[in-house]
Amino acid sequence: MRVLHITSGNLYGGVEAFLATLLREASAAPGMDPEFAVCFDGRFSSELESLGCVPHRLAPARLSRPFSVLSARRALTDLLRRGSYDVVVCHQAWTCVLFASVIRSSGRPVVLWVHMAGNGRHWLERLCQWTRPDLALCNSRFTAECTSSWLVHTPIEYAYCPVAISRFSQSGDHRDSLRRSLQTPLDDVVLVQVSRLEAFKGQHLLLKALSTLRDYPRWTCWIVGGAQRAVELDYLRRLQALARDHGIADRVRFTGERSDVSGVLGAADVYCQPNTEPEGFGLTFVEAMRAGLPVVTTGIGGAAEIVDGACGVLIEPDNASALGHALRRLILDADLRARLGCSARGRSDELCNVPRQMRRIQAVLTTVVAPRLTRAPGIEASIR
Repeated sequence: MRVLHITSGNLYGGVEAFLATLLREASAAPGMDPEFAVCFDGRFSSELESLGCVPHRLAPARLSRPFSVLSARRALTDLLRRGSYDVVVCHQAWTCVLFASVIRSSGRPVVLWVHMAGNGRHWLERLCQWTRPDLALCNSRFTAECTSSWLVHTPIEYAYCPVAISRFSQSGDHRDSLRRSLQTPLDDVVLVQVSRLEAFKGQHLLLKALSTLRDYPRWTCWIVGGAQRAVELDYLRRLQALARDHGIADRVRFTGERSDVSGVLGAADVYCQPNTEPEGFGLTFVEAMRAGLPVVTTGIGGAAEIVDGACGVLIEPDNASALGHALRRLILDADLRARLGCSARGRSDELCNVPRQMRRIQAVLTTVVAPRLTRAPGIEASIR
């Protein structure tokens, strides 16, 4: 089964990290051959090339510029004429709005992969309803339940993202070297957050919580993520000012974008991402758990589906005091960190084992390629 995945390509986050994993771990589902098409060049296309896969370039498209949309659609039409794809997957509503009509005209099934838990009110989601995809594949049960409220004429399934064991060394030498590069004392408890610089990811809440711990010794915070848009650059500046105003700027490292996220996680002690709004899944939660880190997050959305009391701490939204209390316990109690971190590794494998999730993705996509076949074993019932 040849699968063409289409994404915008101009930003890099959890979606793009997941797509790179689909390519990297393709051998776990030998009957599923992925290819990729992008509208914009960027870090994602470069990463695919480094993995030996040159993505198909469509054309830079913006819905506000009709001629750019026509150019991208023509490029996809030509690609579909040349390639013998069995199914085309649009990642996020934007690509489905742009390309569903072209895909359907070629006779291929249209799959919408939903990575964000929307409520159907966003204008792209409203437009997406009219495209009537043949299947919506969601990244969590929570996302699937949200999607079922607005994509009412489409079968809905979900599959967790496969997450591989770290490709980076987690030896003591590596840990010490990375800490030195980030000007971090070797014996500090390192709290890390790896995410896009978007306010709902809760970096500002983390800094407010840490301000209550400024009199506690032996902790440093790494905030990993680079500004990719003007609004993110403005948010970064506000975060830096917040750290200064609360007197913790000397203990917070804004590392920018990193390509060695697994290595960063392996050199940290606690993962904290206090989302202020529900998130569909949270790939970095699982990556942190894979690295043996306890996770502190908000008990809403997909995070509550991933993290439990055995591997982390769930707090209520927008509660800097509760967050500070949870972080204080983990900073002071090495045994608690070790116990939660050990359970985190098992929990991550339970949810996101690579062979299991790759086979599930393959089986779900097979249902739209051959809809008359008996439903593949192991596929759970759709949400409706």
